[in-house]
Amino acid sequence: MMPNPDNRLARKPSLTGHPTRARRAPLILLLVFLFLLLVGIAVDEPARVLEQSLSVCLSCIGIG
Repeated sequence: MMPNPDNRLARKPSLTGHPTRARRAPLILLLVFLFLLLVGIAVDEPARVLEQSLSVCLSCIGIG
């Protein structure tokens, strides 16, 4: 009896759902993260965060 050539290409079912969807999820999350990072930089968030951290530190030690 000859082996079925289509059987070689069959994939085992995945427990996590569709295999390409599972591979796309980290890529999509990374792209969303990069987009939000660029938006934060565009609206000058790093400077604001540093200003707030300086005021918090000074108020914690009783200077500001």
